[in-house]
Amino acid sequence: MNPRDAVRHLTPDTWDRANRHLVRKAIAEFSHERLLTPQPVADTGTGTGTETGAETETEAGTGGTFAIPSDDGTVQYHFAAQILALDHWQIDAESIARVRAEDSRALPLDAAEFCTELRGTLGLSDQVLPVYLEEISSTLASTAYKLSKPPMSAAEVARADFQRIESEMTEGHPTFVAGSGRIGFGVDDFRQYAPEAAHPVRLIWVAAHRDHAAFSASADTDYESLIRAELGAELLGLFGAVMTGLGLDLDDYLLIPVHPWQWWNKLAVTFAGDIARQRLVCLGPGDDEYVPQQSIRTFFNATDPARHYVKTALSVLNMGFMRGLSAAYMEATPAINDWLAALIADDAVLKRTGLSVIRERAAVGYRHRQFEAATEKGSPYRKMLAALWRESPVPALEPGRRLATMASLLHVDRDGGSLAAALIEQSGLAPEVWLRRYLDAYLTPLLHCFYAYGLVFMPHGENVILVLDEVGAVERVVFKDIAEEIAVMDAAVPLPAGVERIRVDVPEDVRLLSIFTDVFDCFLRYLNAILAGREVLDQEAFWATVAECVHAYQDSTPELAERFERFDLFAPRFALSCLNRLQLRNNQQMVDLADPAGALQLAGTLDNPLAGRRRLAG
Repeated sequence: MNPRDAVRHLTPDTWDRANRHLVRKAIAEFSHERLLTPQPVADTGTGTGTETGAETETEAGTGGTFAIPSDDGTVQYHFAAQILALDHWQIDAESIARVRAEDSRALPLDAAEFCTELRGTLGLSDQVLPVYLEEISSTLASTAYKLSKPPMSAAEVARADFQRIESEMTEGHPTFVAGSGRIGFGVDDFRQYAPEAAHPVRLIWVAAHRDHAAFSASADTDYESLIRAELGAELLGLFGAVMTGLGLDLDDYLLIPVHPWQWWNKLAVTFAGDIARQRLVCLGPGDDEYVPQQSIRTFFNATDPARHYVKTALSVLNMGFMRGLSAAYMEATPAINDWLAALIADDAVLKRTGLSVIRERAAVGYRHRQFEAATEKGSPYRKMLAALWRESPVPALEPGRRLATMASLLHVDRDGGSLAAALIEQSGLAPEVWLRRYLDAYLTPLLHCFYAYGLVFMPHGENVILVLDEVGAVERVVFKDIAEEIAVMDAAVPLPAGVERIRVDVPEDVRLLSIFTDVFDCFLRYLNAILAGREVLDQEAFWATVAECVHAYQDSTPELAERFERFDLFAPRFALSCLNRLQLRNNQQMVDLADPAGALQLAGTLDNPLAGRRRLAG
C-alpha cells in the first residue's frame, strides 16, 4: 500500500471529531468513576452551547453546565450534561469547550492533552502514562478510520447480516476510554486485521511437534475429525506432502492455526530456534477466508459460516491485557465448556429462557521450554502460540431468525441514530414489551446461574449474541467466550475433575457485583441512557421493566428465596467498581484471572435503580 494512502483517514476533520468524541467519553466515564468531580456553574457565555446553567443539582435526573479544571488550573473544560440513574453522565459532545482560565480563550480539544493536563487527578504514573497515551492515540486513529468509512444509518445496520453488524460497531467497550489500543499493530496491520476494516484473512497453519504441543477436546470431538472438517481432505493432503518433502511425518505433529500478525512479528523471530530444529514447521495459509471479530484475535469463517470460529494467540496489548493464549490454560477449556453445556441442558429454568452457549470444543497449544523455564505462570511469553475452535452459532439458527452481537444495542450512528431504537421501531412492539423480551432472554439466565449455582459470566456486549425473530425482537441469547470468562463462587457446587480451575474465592459482600457491575452498570446503564435520550423509553419505565423481569424470575423459583434475601438485588445501593481505574493503574495486566476480586477498584457506592421497587409482602 502507498504510505500516504495508509493514513488517508487521518484528516483534520476526522481527527477533530474523534477527539471530541473521546474527550466526551473520558469526561463521562472518569466522572462516573469519581476520578473527576465536575463543578456546576452558571452559563457565562464561554462557548458551552447550553442555556441550562441555572440548574446545578447533580442527583439523577438533573443537569446543567459543569466545569473541570486541569491539574494546574490553567485550563478548564466546560460542558452541558444530564445526570441519569447510576450516576451516568449524559454529555452533549458539541457543548464541550476547552478554554484558558486566564482569558477564556478557546483551545482545541485533544484527548491526549486532556490526559496529560489531568494526569495527577487521574493517577497516571510515569510508567503508565506514555503507554496510556499510545493507547489513546490508537483509539483516536481507529475512530478516525471509522469516520472515514461511508456512513451507514442505525436503521440500515439493524437490518444487516451478522458480520456486517460486527464490522459496523464503532465504540468497542462502552466503559474503557482507551478501548482500541492494539499496541503492536502498525497502520498496515490495522487495515488488515481490525474488525472495523472487515478485511478477509487467511490464517497461517503451523505443524507443532507433539513432544512440545498438546491438544484437548470435548467428549464428542477428536483431533483427526476436527482437522479434516476444518481444512478439507485436499488441503490436509497438501500439508502432508509438504511434511513428507522435508522428511517429516505429519502424524508426529499437531496442526495449529496462527494469526498472520503473530507469525510475521513473533513466531518467525522469537521461535526461530524451534523452527530451525523443525519442532515447528510453517505450512502456509489455509484456503478459508475469515473476518476478525470485535475481540481482535477471534475469527469468523466467512467461506463456510458453519465451520468453527478460530481464536488465536496475538501478542498485542489491548485494553489492559496482552491478547495471548496460554497453552496450559487452554488444556481445560473443552472440559469447562462441556460442563457448562450439560448444566444448561439439564436446568429447566435455563432451557425455558432459550439460553445456549457456543462451546469451545477443542484447544491446542505449544510450550516453548526455554520461555517456560525463564518465566512465571501468566507471563505473556507463555502465551504466544495456542488456538481454540469455538462452535459457530449459524448451524443452530432457526428459520427466519438472524444474529447480532449484543454490543449493537449500544450502537449509535454518525447522526445520533440508535440501533436499539431502530429494532424497537421495526418490531412494532411497545418499547417496554421489546425491552422485557430482551431482559427475559439475557438477564433471567444470568440471575438463575448466579442464584442457583454461584456461576457468573462476563456478559458484556461482545460476549453475547442475540437471536432476533422476524420482526427484530430478541428471542434468545447465545453466550460465548466461556472458559476464560466464567467463574463459580459457591464452594458447595460440585465441579468435575479438570474444571476446578473456574472455582474462585470471592468475598460474599462483593459477589453480587457480577450483576450490579457487569450487567447494570456496564451495560444497562448505557442502554437506558440511549433510549431515554431519544425519548423511546424514559428511565423510570426502563428500570421498572428491569424490576419486573427480576420479580418474574424470583416468583418462578421460590425455592431460592433465602438466596434472594442473602444477595439482595433491591438493596438501596451497591459498591461502584471502576474499570478505568484498573487500566489507569496498570495497563499491562489489569486483573489476575485466578483472583478477580483481588483487583477490584471500588469508589464509594451507587444508588440502586431497583431500590424501592421491591414488592410488598401480601
